[in-house]
Amino acid sequence: MSTAEDVSSVLITYTKCVDFAAVKHRNQRRLDSDKTPYINHPIGVAQILTAEGGVTDFEVIQAAILHDTVEDTDTTFEELEREFGYRVRRLVEEVTDDKSLPKDERKRLQIEHAAGTSPQAKLVKLADKIYNLRDLQRCRPGGWTEERCREYFVWARKVCEGLRGTNAALERILDEIFIQEGLE
Repeated sequence: MSTAEDVSSVLITYTKCVDFAAVKHRNQRRLDSDKTPYINHPIGVAQILTAEGGVTDFEVIQAAILHDTVEDTDTTFEELEREFGYRVRRLVEEVTDDKSLPKDERKRLQIEHAAGTSPQAKLVKLADKIYNLRDLQRCRPGGWTEERCREYFVWARKVCEGLRGTNAALERILDEIFIQEGLE
């Protein structure tokens, strides 16, 4: 297969992935005051990985775009595997919370499981946390108190401690955010 065919194949799969996520998240909005379309989040996570983290692993980029589809839409893991393959499915599984559990338990499990996830899943988690923390710095979600925002930063730092040693560039960004928030 030629390089042009390789690039074409990747572009077709990439746009399929973005389209899939956009359709799944089409009626969702972020909690910010602008009510940003939710699809901005997974695309932004992929952008952080590529532009700021230097990540070129295509399956990681796909998983970043798809990372909230099972957790927040009617998507199944089987559907992801059918559309994007077993490895993408596995990465999304690693970063997906079990929504049947109470929120506090899900947050506790994220801290507990962070260190044991694959290096590829850790990349997605790092970029996801960067996106969410930057968003929180930009504007407080409706109904969130200053205390709740602070608790989110403290919790995110605990999760990120288990992701260390994965990508120095992304970890430096997180360190800067935590310093800005007085969590040195």
